[in-house]
This record gives sequence, structure tokens and C-alpha cells, in this order.
Amino acid sequence: MSFGSELRQRRQDAGLSLSALASQVHVTRAHLHNVETGRRAPSGDLAEASDITLQAGGRLVAAFQSEDTERQRQAATRRTLAASLATSRDLMELADLELDQLQAGVEETAVDYLAAPPAPMLMRADALRRDALQRLRDYRHGPHERADLYVAAGRLSGILAYAALDLGNADAALEHARAAGRCAQYAGDTELLMWVRGTQSLIARFSGDYGIALEYVRDGLQYAGNVPGTGEARLLCGEVQCLANLGDSRAANQTLRLAEQARERANRPDSLAGLFEFSETKQRYYAASSLIWLNGGDDARTAAAEAMAAIASWQQMPPEQRSLDDERLCHIYLATAEVQLGEVEAAAEAMAPVLALPTEAQISWINKRAHRVGSILAAPRYHQSSAASDLREAIAALGA
Repeated sequence: MSFGSELRQRRQDAGLSLSALASQVHVTRAHLHNVETGRRAPSGDLAEASDITLQAGGRLVAAFQSEDTERQRQAATRRTLAASLATSRDLMELADLELDQLQAGVEETAVDYLAAPPAPMLMRADALRRDALQRLRDYRHGPHERADLYVAAGRLSGILAYAALDLGNADAALEHARAAGRCAQYAGDTELLMWVRGTQSLIARFSGDYGIALEYVRDGLQYAGNVPGTGEARLLCGEVQCLANLGDSRAANQTLRLAEQARERANRPDSLAGLFEFSETKQRYYAASSLIWLNGGDDARTAAAEAMAAIASWQQMPPEQRSLDDERLCHIYLATAEVQLGEVEAAAEAMAPVLALPTEAQISWINKRAHRVGSILAAPRYHQSSAASDLREAIAALGA
């Protein structure tokens, strides 16, 4: 019996609901449900807490350890394959790989991107995409594999778009995103196309083009319906960011509620995890990153609460599931909300992990959003605050 099945059986035998057990082991109901159904791997802390709460006598911990050992073995094998693809510059060697090996490399890269610097991910995705492109050009595939190759090439183009944007090159990111969209159309993959529209909107928001960003969102939303995954929720959260940046608090909060409803309607998982998945934690991150663009007050308090919840959620995850750049950005959003509320010392505490980052870990988004905190601290209300002055100086040193 799997860990998730045994956990569900013991919970039911104990007469506990998902919500009741979740509150006792300090995770969300959604996360516990995903663990029970096998959609998410449990953490060691969750296994131990559940074992104690359900009086399982170590059996849940043993089941977790057995599955975790197998997961690590499989992950190590996939990483070895993906790394070998990334470092190989010989397309003739790449050409000898089976299509399912190429797809495994795509899946591994999508997951690894969450916790890795963008530059090596750019190189790996580029090597994999070259192989996919060569197969398409040479018609080196089976009669029913061409669409799968277009999907693989589209996903790799999407990873390249993210890497380029994280490196600060919005023009290159948009070009990669266009290529991803074309591949999605050739393959007839609506789920990927919705993801691409969300990414194009993200790039436009990075450049401050919120009207264009809204157009991308609304074009993507026309495909919502019988599509697996969280694409609709992601697009709506992108719309929230646009509305907040345009100063419309009421519409932004209304659309946040629509995004929550879209997540509840999603009854099938995303086809690919990692970068192509919009988790509940990421949705909280989006809420925080949106509401800080409004006028403080209740919006700032909600933003701070959502940011703290997202950070706490990431910190409970296994390392391979944490989105480190997003987690660091969330610290900045928390600091922004605290400054808007006049809590400079709390803002400094939130910024501390970001200020300690080495230069190579300071992606473009981090510098862009951190310096906004510094600009808010330059307001007249903080002129007499030594704490505000110290934090401004520390932020100014980022990227130096």
C-alpha cells in the first residue's frame, strides 16, 4: 500500500476529516488531499506528524522512507540523463535518443528550473530544443509523434522564455514565448497555449505594458473550459496583477475571488509539473505581488498575509519542489506591504534573506522589485527614521 493510501485509510479509521487532520499536522487541506491521492509527495515532517497524530506506530514513517528512497533513486537517474543532454554539444549523439528520453529531459528541466539559476537552465533547455527541432526538420519520428515533438519544443521554448526574462532580457523572452505559442498551435495543445498566453502577459507586465498584458490574458481565457490543469487560475491571477497596477482595487479583489473559484473547478492536474504548474502557493504569491501596487490599508494587510502564507508553504516543501526565486521575491512583497503599513523593522526582517543573496542569485525581478521598496522608503514620512535609512542603503547595494 502506498503512503497516501495508508494515510487515507488511517485517517478514515480515526474518524477524521481532511480538514481536521490537516489542521493537526499543520498543512492545508488541499495539500493533504494531494498527498493522499498521490499527486504530491509527502515531506518527512508530514509523515512524522501524521504517524503521531494517527497513532500509527511508525508504519507511516516507514512507508514514507521506502517511497522517498525510490523517489530519490528515480530523480537521480533523470537528473543524470538531463545533465548529459545539457552538456552534450554533439547533435549526432542527441539524435540517438528515443523520444521518451527527450520528453523525460523536458520534464526534469521544468521541475529543476524552480530551484536552479536561470543560466544553466537556459543552456540545458537550448540543447534539448535543438534535438527536438532537428527531429522535426528531418522527419525523424514515428507517424504519430510529430505533435508530441511540437509540444516538447513548445515547452522548452517556454522554459527559455522564463530564463531570458529572469536574466533581464524581455525582448528575447517574448521571442521564445512566440515560438512556444506557435508550437502549441501546431500541436493543437490548448493547455500549453493557455500557459504561453500567461507567460506573454508576464513578460508584458515586466515591461510595464499592462494594457497589452491584459490582452494576452483575455486571449488565453477564451480557451478555458475542458482543459486540464490550472491555466485559467494562472491567467486570472495575471489579470489581477494588471488591474492592481492600473489602480483598480475593487476589480483586482473581485478577480482574485474568480481565480480561487477557477482553482476549485480544476478537477484534473496539470500535464507537466514544475514551471508549468500553478500551485496554491504560487496563487498566494500572485495575490501578494498584486495587492502591493494599490494604496496600502486593507490591500497591504491582505498582501502581507498572503506573502507570509506562501513563504511558510514553500519552507515546508522538499527542496526540489520549492521555487526559490519566487520565495525570495515573496520576501520582497512582504517587505513592501510592511513599509506601506509603516512597519519598517518588520520590512527589514522580511528583506534580510534577499539582502544576503550572492550577486549571481539576484535575478532581474529581485533587483527590480527590491528597489521599489527603497523608493517607498524615500517618502517624507520616513525621513527621520534611521531604520528606513539603513534599509534603503542595504537595498541600494543590491546588484552592485
